[in-house]
Amino acid sequence: MSLTINLHVAATPRLCSRRQETGGAKLKNVRLGAIYHANPLSSLARRTEMLGHGRNAARASIRSSLIDPDGGVLVDLVVQEKDRALKAKEAEGLPRVGLTRIDLEWVHVISEGWASPLKGFMREEQYLQSLHFNCLRMGDGSVVNMSLPIVLAIDDGTKDAIGSSRNVGLVGPDGDLVAVLRSIEIYKHNKEERIARTWGTTAPGLPYVEEAITPAGNWLIGGDLEVLKPIKYNDGLDHYRLSPKQLRQEFDQRQADAVFAFQLRNPVHNGHALLMNDTRRRLLEMGFKNPILLLHPLGGYTKADDVPLNVRMEQHSKVLEDGVLDPETTVVSIFPSPMHYAGPTEVQWHAKARINAGANFYIVGRDPAGMGHPTEKRDLYDPDHGKKVLSMALGLEKLNILPFRVAAYDMVEKKMAFFDPSRAKDFLFISGTKMRTYARTGENPPDGFMCPGGWEVLVKYYESLQTEETKQQATVLSI
Repeated sequence: MSLTINLHVAATPRLCSRRQETGGAKLKNVRLGAIYHANPLSSLARRTEMLGHGRNAARASIRSSLIDPDGGVLVDLVVQEKDRALKAKEAEGLPRVGLTRIDLEWVHVISEGWASPLKGFMREEQYLQSLHFNCLRMGDGSVVNMSLPIVLAIDDGTKDAIGSSRNVGLVGPDGDLVAVLRSIEIYKHNKEERIARTWGTTAPGLPYVEEAITPAGNWLIGGDLEVLKPIKYNDGLDHYRLSPKQLRQEFDQRQADAVFAFQLRNPVHNGHALLMNDTRRRLLEMGFKNPILLLHPLGGYTKADDVPLNVRMEQHSKVLEDGVLDPETTVVSIFPSPMHYAGPTEVQWHAKARINAGANFYIVGRDPAGMGHPTEKRDLYDPDHGKKVLSMALGLEKLNILPFRVAAYDMVEKKMAFFDPSRAKDFLFISGTKMRTYARTGENPPDGFMCPGGWEVLVKYYESLQTEETKQQATVLSI
């Protein structure tokens, strides 16, 4: 297997095209060595120098926070403050569609432009393109990646209540009107087809399916979205929820000349930090002067046994406080998308959304967006397929994909280090499950696995869970 990494100028993506211009020369695909052993950045720099442009050309040809959003324009669907009262009054008179918490998260995602150029919940033509091709064809013939259907389900009663109305009001879980959906289209929700094509299986036990699809209605409603005011959760974390526009402004303010994004839904351990710091080192070796890390934890729906967002954010803060990551070169923000656990299909969405946020490098590791098979003792997806798919995905040509080097705990050096196959017996692989077991049982991981402040956050969280479980058991026994 080989990895394709290109130097790109920001441009509207073209179907099946991986050729971009750098200065006056055309730079074709750069084919590198085996994915686990290549140093893609240094190889890319050498290739650029061979063409006679050197490191300065590499810096000039890649634009960081100025990378074009998909479709060329960053979508912003939040109604301007001066128009909100009028729009809200109109919405009061429209048929209403109730939103679940996950639906509201998708409203948030669409409204801020994470899914640009999408301007609302998908109509049937967009849905079918996304479901079957993982991309959307634009009016000018260009293609943008869109690997996950972003849709809104309704039941028979809601469909009947809408009748012939062309517009509907969207009502949040708390009963407040949050948006208007205009020029609507209602079409069948074939759940089995959606599940099979998104996850590659219809096995029972898929978390997002059980939470959001199985109980949903048998119809989908698409249309253009107008959001009455910015989506807020009032959970003490809203200041972390920077929109793509705000992130681009932050990168420009910091004078970033490269932005590399790291998505995660778990606490940061020192292996993660090693990967992120090593990526920055390699970018500096290429000639970039101020590469900025976007540490971007997923903040929407996650399955029940994942560490909650508020705990993860506290843990991430400790990582920066303890100096494991440099606050001067790191932006921590919450990505508001729900989690599907759909492996190679979903990782394309994660990468595409970071393009819209202004990142031009995306770090991808083992089994991205994956999970264990819900009914068998194996991974649901091949752990290498996410990396391979990203290197080939239509509509992601302008994004530079950076594969993880495998990191594990070096029992000789007593720290997290890059895995050396020649002395494999010296390395200990600590999975997320094993990490959570350590924290739950009060057992400390090996020294150097995670910064002390970050580990303390996890231990306190699992202690609180045990205390709550004890209280619940006592309550049951006393009844």
